[in-house]
This record gives sequence, C-alpha cells and structure tokens, in this order.
Amino acid sequence: MKTFQLSEKLLNRIADLIQAKKNTQLKKLVKDIHFADMAEIINELNQDQGTYLIKLFDSQKTSDILAELDEDVREKILKELSVKEIADEIEELDSDDAADILGELSDERKEEVISEISDDNLVDDLKELLSYEEDSAGGLMAKELVKANENWSVTKCLKEIKKQGENVTRVHSIYVTDDKEKLIGRLSLKDLITSPNNKLIKDIYIPKVDSVN
Repeated sequence: MKTFQLSEKLLNRIADLIQAKKNTQLKKLVKDIHFADMAEIINELNQDQGTYLIKLFDSQKTSDILAELDEDVREKILKELSVKEIADEIEELDSDDAADILGELSDERKEEVISEISDDNLVDDLKELLSYEEDSAGGLMAKELVKANENWSVTKCLKEIKKQGENVTRVHSIYVTDDKEKLIGRLSLKDLITSPNNKLIKDIYIPKVDSVN
C-alpha cells in the first residue's frame, strides 16, 4: 500500500489556491488524494482553509474526511457547516462514525441535524448508539458492522459480506481483522468493489480503527 507523504510544498500550494479561490486547480490537485490523507492535510491548515477545502468535495468524500479529522479540528469545522450540510455528511457515514460526530454537537444542534436526516433506519440506529455510554462496546460498534480477514482476496471478501450482510441494517464499510480476530483497520465498499478480484484485503484497507474490548 502506497504511503502518503505530506509535504510543506503541497500545503503551501493548497493554501495559495484557496486564497486565490482557484477551485478548478484546487480540485485537480487533490482529486486523487485518499480521504484519510485529505484529513491529514486539513489538520494542518487553519480553520478557514480547512472549511473551504471541505466544502469543495461531494458529501461522500466530505463525510469520510470528517470522520478521520482530529476531534478539535472537526469541532471547529462543524461550527462552520449548516445543519443541512452536517445531515448530508451524516447520511454517508457508518452509524458509529455518524454518532461520534453527532455526539460532538450541542443537544439543540444535534436534534436539528437528526430532524434533517431522511433515512429513518439511520435515525433509529443513531438514537440507539447515542444512548450508550461513549466507551461501551455498543457505543463503538456500528449497526452495520461486517468483518473481513486481511488475508482474504477481494472475491472471497465479497462472498463473505453477502453472508454477513443478512444480519445488518446498512453497510458502508468493512472492519478488517488479522488472523487472531484483532481489529486492525477499515475498508470502504468503494475500495473493495473497484479493486481487482485477486487483490488481498491487506493491500487496500485503511490501517486505523477504534479498538473494542
């Protein structure tokens, strides 16, 4: 898996394009950067720059970036987004990530965001997750959790997901485990279905996840 290297040159180039409001050039510069790496970039920008960059992307990529941001950075950016914008991002996320973001909002704004979400099943899942203690297993595990072993091929993973999918309400991403069933990362459905069938999960997953005891 290719490792992203954040450079001062790239940060300065992004900052210059934001200041000049050259959106076409900015989108072209960052269009192939993975959302986890985009989060790393935004963590290094100031609040105005980060918010500007976030608003350039579609809801799917923006939601993934928000989930990966440092909490203090995300909190500041959320204050700059409208209730409707936050709801749009929430609808693209796994329920656990969505609940984490909602949990950072004030009670009043949280209710406003939930009222804008059109997916009734997601609303029910979020309300249930928000009722758990933050560090409990129930509060950390998604209602749409499915697992994949890092040594599986894409073909095997797709077959196993079909089996596991019968027991979940929604599926946006897959939790990746090692041979000892330890959670080691996450895999998006998009990365899975766009990868070659013989590719191994260990080569395409994102090595970062909240641990669950």
